[in-house]
Amino acid sequence: MSTHEYVAGSCNIGNGEVKRRQLVALIGLILSISTLIGFISTNTEPSLRLGIFLPLSVASIGWVQSRKRFCLAYGFMGTFNFGKLGQLSKVSDKDSLAADRKTALTILIQSLSLAAVLTMIVYLLPL
Repeated sequence: MSTHEYVAGSCNIGNGEVKRRQLVALIGLILSISTLIGFISTNTEPSLRLGIFLPLSVASIGWVQSRKRFCLAYGFMGTFNFGKLGQLSKVSDKDSLAADRKTALTILIQSLSLAAVLTMIVYLLPL
């Protein structure tokens, strides 16, 4: 999507905010990889491998938000940003706010589901 303006339930962040979400995804990915390397090098028990869920959640939330050009926190708060970082605008009508909250919840569920699937793969790996 190349939209550079607010669209209720579809797009609530501009390029600067998208780059910020990409950075969060990258940090989460680096933390996930380093955690996995730690698990491999220490022959960690499968139950302890479930701890990778947190860094995988950070990575997946950042990635999904950047792909959809939609910040789930802004969606829940009823705000959007297409200007300078941190310069938020308020959503003005109830229908748009409801659409944003629905999209935010969808993104949260998608992200946590992705992190859960990846966590289960790490859990099942024969390390």
